Amino acid sequence: MSDMADEPGGGLRALYQLHAASLRRFLHARTGSADMASDLMQELWLRIDTVASGPVVDGRAYLFRIAHNLVLDQLRERRRREGRERAWADETLGQRADAPEPVEPTTALDIAIRQEEARRLAGAIARLPFGAQRAFRLHKLEGLSHAETAERLGISRKGVEKHMATAMQHLRRLLDEREVG
Repeated sequence: MSDMADEPGGGLRALYQLHAASLRRFLHARTGSADMASDLMQELWLRIDTVASGPVVDGRAYLFRIAHNLVLDQLRERRRREGRERAWADETLGQRADAPEPVEPTTALDIAIRQEEARRLAGAIARLPFGAQRAFRLHKLEGLSHAETAERLGISRKGVEKHMATAMQHLRRLLDEREVG
């Protein structure tokens, strides 16, 4: 019998088996579907079984983070698929592109995704340069116009536009970095 620590995912396999019931409940709560939770449990097993990870400080937290990321990946894929299907239907069936989308019931998964996205955005906003952050908050979050923001900050309208351009550039970069990482 080989040492589990020497194999890819060896120690994580034991932790997976130990925490399988908790992981399944976690995934079921996030997806709202026992079948989806089972599918994601299999995907989680494949991830830890095939990927060699380095030393992990908190294996349980690591497994739950992988599970959380799988839920996010699943929702993103579902949204992409729905977008492709909607575009195909619009093109093929001649439906109007500007027709309102049907309102879908909000699932626990949708809520979890929105909360994760809001948390990421808030973190990215907090990392903006000071002037860009102030201008962004006043204009985008408080709804002030560029002129009102300029007056409040005591700068020119052009200055607000520069701060906003900087803010948007930083946010795009920060959010893209986190998407990849």
